[in-house]
Order: sequence, then structure tokens, then C-alpha cells
Amino acid sequence: MFPAAAAHPDRSLTFSFLFLFLLFLLPPHLQLAHARKPHAIAFRSPGLYPEAMAWDPSAQHFVVGSLRSRSLHTVSDAGVFEDLIHDDSLSPNSTILGVAVDSPRNRVLAVVHSIAALPPFNALAAYDLRSRGRLFLSLLPSSPSGHDRANDVAVDFDGNAYVTNSFADLIWKVGPDGAASIFSRSPAFTSFPVDREAPHSYCGLNGIAYVGRGYLLVVQSNTGKMYKVDAEDGTARVVLLGRDLPLADDVVVRRDGVVLVVSMNKLWFLKSDDAWGEGVVYDEAELDVERFPTSVAVGAEERAYVLYGHVLEGLGGSAEAAEAEAAAGGREWFGIEEVRSEREGKDEKVWIYVVLGLGLAYFTFWRFQMKKLVTNMNKKTN
Repeated sequence: MFPAAAAHPDRSLTFSFLFLFLLFLLPPHLQLAHARKPHAIAFRSPGLYPEAMAWDPSAQHFVVGSLRSRSLHTVSDAGVFEDLIHDDSLSPNSTILGVAVDSPRNRVLAVVHSIAALPPFNALAAYDLRSRGRLFLSLLPSSPSGHDRANDVAVDFDGNAYVTNSFADLIWKVGPDGAASIFSRSPAFTSFPVDREAPHSYCGLNGIAYVGRGYLLVVQSNTGKMYKVDAEDGTARVVLLGRDLPLADDVVVRRDGVVLVVSMNKLWFLKSDDAWGEGVVYDEAELDVERFPTSVAVGAEERAYVLYGHVLEGLGGSAEAAEAEAAAGGREWFGIEEVRSEREGKDEKVWIYVVLGLGLAYFTFWRFQMKKLVTNMNKKTN
């Protein structure tokens, strides 16, 4: 007599395919995540002090700017640091405060701001990732107050870039050809009180992200608010979260719709069921304040990464000073580290138990059917 499994090999194959299919149903950021430790990347560049970071999905590496250098660089998963662009035509005291990768057009966008004691300078630069040549350098028009600081940038599907002004609480728009204008000065941005005695109270609108439904999400550092901004007309309204996000710095949207917001001491995980009229902070992770995280990006396999650029330390002087500090044993190592949600980790375990339970239930049913089949065959044989 043949073994039961051999009598119907197609059923064994069906079970295998069903189990693999159930595993495939796991969200990408949960698949096999339990089997590895959080990913930590250390990279060396004396005096770099990177404030901004973006993920390049085509090249599979991070792009970082520099607080003290007119440059952009790449960092691989293994910590390999390489120069990408160095633009000597920019003002010597320029700093890169925002970075975005525009994959469909194979370009990188960089927010350029001059620091004291140079005259005010706010611009958006675009560079081709193949030739590494500059496509345009767009000066951003001054606000009525003349007190401006370009900070972060997001790009939509059509190649339009949106740049936050952290001093004047407005958003600029830069078209694919480099034409720049003031896009949104919504009254919502100034509708909440600011404690001028609090640290970093001068910093208003900060991180910005484009959501593929025709709107932007922008966070405000000195109020802890998040705003939903229409990408067509610039109208804005506060997102009802039930709590503030103090000193919110950067924001990014994961493929599953989860929004990640970073501050100098926390990474918040947010979600919404009504396209961000309202939302909820469903988890948060503590970060290393001493290393001063300033940026968040979604990397390979939808993993969340924060940039530890030691920016407060880097605000102390020029690029030459930073190099001298590094030569004297100062800062030369920086980090990019994966941060996970504990709640998602628990949900992951539930998913795994469900998949294993379904697989076990099917296997038990299959064994029962095989046993019945063998019993019936024995009866017919006897």
C-alpha cells in the first residue's frame, strides 16, 4: 500500500502553496522582520554634520546633505560613503537643509540656505543623478516679512517641488523647470500660539511630504501641529491628532499609508482612516537625543530609518572648523539607524500565529481526509 501523501501528491502541493501564499500576505515591512536585528549604519566623513536624508530606491542607497558643505553624498546599507555632488558655485557658507529624490525624473532636489554671516539666501537646486550636473538653481522669493529660512522639500508625481519656510510659515512651489513662487500662506499655519521662551521656538513649518492623493502633509516644530495642504490651491487645515508632536522635524509616508514623524527625541507612527482629516499616533519610539536625529526616511523593505547627524554640535562653526575638530579627535562618525514600532512587532507575531494556525488547520483537515480515503480503500480491498 502506498503512503497516503503519495496517493494524492497534488494535495500536498496544494498545502505548500497555500502556506506560502499566506506568508506572502504579510505586509512587506513585517515579512521575516522578527528574524533580524534593527539595521544600524555607521559612516565616516569628518565634519559632515548631515541634517537631511532621502532614500534613492533606484540606486538602493541613502542621499545625505551637509550642514557645513555645499555637497550631497550617498551612504550604502553597508556604510560605504561616497561623494555625489559638490557644487562650488554655491555660496561658501551654504548649508543643505532638505533633500528629496525625484526617481521618475532621475534627479535629486536640495534645499540651500546660507547661514550667518552671509546675506539671506534661500534656493532649491536640482541635479541630474546620471550626469551629476546641475539642472537649475531657483531662488525662492522673499516673504513679505523678509525673514525666511528654506528648510525641507517634497516632490509630487508631476515634478513640482514644495519647500517649507520655517521662519515665515509658508510653502514655496518650484515647477519642473525651476520656476518658483509662494504657494501657500494659509492662515491655519499661524492660528496656534507659540511659546517664544521654548527651545527652537523660531522654527515653524518644517518637514513636508507629498501624499499621492493630491495633498501634502507638513509638520510645524514650534506648535507640534500637522497640516493637510491641498496640492492644487494651497489651502490648509490642521490634522486632528488628539495630541501634539513637540519639535516635529521631518515627515515621510510609508507605502502602506503609515506616516512617520521624527523629532529630536522621538519617532512617531501615525495612521488615518479618512485621508488625514483626523489621525492617531498609534506608537512611538524613543531616540538618542545626544546624537540629535533630524530626518526620517523609508528605505528598503519599507523599513524606517532615522539620521543621527549631531546637528547641534555642527552649528558651532564653519566647514574648516569642523575639519579641524575632526583632526583633533572631534566628530567624524555619523549614523543611520532602523527604528521599529513595538506595536507593529506585536501585530507581526499575531500575523505569524494566524498564518501558522491556518496552515495547521488545513494540514489537519487534509490528514483527516487522507485517513478517510485510506480507510475506504482498505474496505474495498477487503
